[in-house]
Amino acid sequence: MIRTIPNDASEFETVYSSAENTVLNGENVIRAVKSDKIMQFDENTIVRLKDCDFHNGVIKVKMLSRLLPDAPDFARGFIGIVYRVNENNSEFESFYIRPTNGMTDDPVRKAHGCQYFSYPGYTFAYFREFGITKYEAPIRNKLDEWVELKAVVQDETASFYLNGEEEPVLIVTDMKHGKDARGSVGFFCEIGTEAFFKDLEIEFID
Repeated sequence: MIRTIPNDASEFETVYSSAENTVLNGENVIRAVKSDKIMQFDENTIVRLKDCDFHNGVIKVKMLSRLLPDAPDFARGFIGIVYRVNENNSEFESFYIRPTNGMTDDPVRKAHGCQYFSYPGYTFAYFREFGITKYEAPIRNKLDEWVELKAVVQDETASFYLNGEEEPVLIVTDMKHGKDARGSVGFFCEIGTEAFFKDLEIEFID
């Protein structure tokens, strides 16, 4: 089954974030901004579908991020998706990109272009603390441009593709909540980011 979700904020509920309908370059899109837990990283500051039970399948969305005027120096335009969000928003899997790292010539920042994390225990801070690098990869995307994201989720494995490329930018083979986790799908935005989303499509394969 394939579900195409309208670009309508009323289809979603917010968790420590805000979501509203807006027009961007003549198109109706959803705008999301982190509105609480402002100085905490990789938290459940999400926008999630109200009625969705996703286990295995394909998630497609177009997303664009800008830096807010008051964004701190360490803001990277963080934007991405969440999936298998449980009922009380205490657990989920996530993938996001850092567009400013896609634009830099700094090889260290370049290596941190995208990130998988698993809320609540496996954040980027956890991976950095223990020197775990396999959940990040470089990207070639920039701020203020639409990025097409496709996530293919099967049991404990997720493959993430950007802009129709044939090869995934990142493959995760050991998602931390395990092969049986299921739940809602939604959007993730982080500190200092003005996030825009459109054309969310979910294919359910169980």
